[in-house]
Amino acid sequence: MPQGAGELGQAGEKANPFRISDQELPLVPPPTTTITLSGGLEPYNGPWDVDQATHLLRRIGFGVKKADLDLLLGMTVGDAVDHVLNTSIPQTKPVYNYFDDADPNNPYDYEEPTLQLGQSWIPNDPAPYQFNGDAEGYRIQSFRGWWLEQMVNQGASILEKLTLFWHNHFATQTASYFNGKGCYQHNNLLRSKALGNFKEMTKAVTLDPLMLIYLNGVYNTKWAPDENYARELQELFTIGKDNPDHYTEEDVVAAARVLTGWKIDYEKATTWYYAVDHDNTDKQFSAFYGNTVIPGNVNAEVELDALLDMIFEKNEVAEYLCRKLYRWFVYYNIDATTEANVIQPLAQIFRSGGYEIKPVLETLLKSTHFFDAVNKGCYIKTPVDIVIGTLRSFNLGIPSQTYWDDFEMKYFLTDALVGQQMMPGDPPNVAGWQAFRQVPLYYRMWVNSTTVRRRNEYLGLLFTPYIATSDDNRLQIIPVDFAAQMSNPYDPVVMIDDMVKILLPQPLSDNKKWLLKNILLSGQASDSYWTIAWSDYVNDPGNDMYFSIVNTRLTNMLAYMLLLPEYQLA
Repeated sequence: MPQGAGELGQAGEKANPFRISDQELPLVPPPTTTITLSGGLEPYNGPWDVDQATHLLRRIGFGVKKADLDLLLGMTVGDAVDHVLNTSIPQTKPVYNYFDDADPNNPYDYEEPTLQLGQSWIPNDPAPYQFNGDAEGYRIQSFRGWWLEQMVNQGASILEKLTLFWHNHFATQTASYFNGKGCYQHNNLLRSKALGNFKEMTKAVTLDPLMLIYLNGVYNTKWAPDENYARELQELFTIGKDNPDHYTEEDVVAAARVLTGWKIDYEKATTWYYAVDHDNTDKQFSAFYGNTVIPGNVNAEVELDALLDMIFEKNEVAEYLCRKLYRWFVYYNIDATTEANVIQPLAQIFRSGGYEIKPVLETLLKSTHFFDAVNKGCYIKTPVDIVIGTLRSFNLGIPSQTYWDDFEMKYFLTDALVGQQMMPGDPPNVAGWQAFRQVPLYYRMWVNSTTVRRRNEYLGLLFTPYIATSDDNRLQIIPVDFAAQMSNPYDPVVMIDDMVKILLPQPLSDNKKWLLKNILLSGQASDSYWTIAWSDYVNDPGNDMYFSIVNTRLTNMLAYMLLLPEYQLA
């Protein structure tokens, strides 16, 4: 029995090794591991092994897939970072998948009159979008499911995690615009510009139909200037309020006047300019902006460019964005040392590079600081990490025997995310999810009495046959398939070590490893018990009894592993 397994608890009660509260915390990290502490932006030149590669994969994506891990381990650390930053935009589009073809007489289902099942409701240019009030709700849910599918199917790439970052930064809600195309094209804008130029992205988002509706830009006229977007452009999207010296209320009013006159075609989800509503008089800004005057112009785009030029001249823009990127990809706490050695140098790279995003992320992800031991497994996973990352780690896709199965299964995943309080497409407000900004709790806000239960319910269901749309369409972890990927599944000690490295961001103590092995061996003392059982299964995989023996024990062990506190960390 490992040390401590039979010691008394605080109240004199004998400690229970299977009770999480009685288990010892893991060593962080164990003394035998080479670590770095308080590194800066100098290139990382330490060991490149499973610990570093899994850390990179967890931060730039969702979960760790064994195939992605093996791919990156075959590279140098620099090449691995280059690989995850070398993204390609998916060519797929959300499709018509919501008519119940298994029950065509169901009065609660809507059938598209002009589309075939599997055909995208997003037309190829220049064909116009066919708005349909009866279908748009289904289309928006189809878009949400399509987005989750991009996350599940991504390779070793930063693209989807970064798209979600920009969605949290330029937060909008699908509920504000009842138009499937408008929701899809806004998401596609963020994805296509995710690693491009931040200033160009800001302009594109400013004129995007979904944003124009969400922050009242369509109602902003010279007769009644609406300050909503003008305020958030400065407070949330560019300047921030980190420094006490920032823009003024007069700057908000002046920016609102610059932004007057933009309209959208609601059904076509396109933007157009209505000169009659634009305020073409001069706009005076405060001393914060050097008392800049933006001359009035009948062409509102000229004024918009001048406004962005003025804002992006401020050092605060680069600093604010680098802090947000840091909190998303590294850690929420930025102390004085991190500010001086990481944030400020990154901000200089950002400014001098004309606000190109990729060089900033390349420098950060290749840095000694990124691979510091204190930055591994240091924050609580987001619900998307739990829902999508778990599927990816266990090599699960979204099963879809029929188009209706596809729609229903994606709806289940969106519902799981709603229950855990993070539904991509609908953050709570324009500031995004609180866990990325709320001082001092930050990521701890993901865990409360409701969400902990929902997280555990979801993880438990994945080991059962109950997530199903039909007998042939199930979302279920098959533990033997996961175990077969490990370097030596015949040896329970090696296999458990391999699984821990893939599933958990921190090493486990010997006590917890003993607990896992004890579950796997059903209390048997000899490792050979598992070795024989696995050998029997491998030699006769069609034997239901052999399969049941190994799969049941793996299920019990892995289900327990996913309930460990360490699984909640990234």
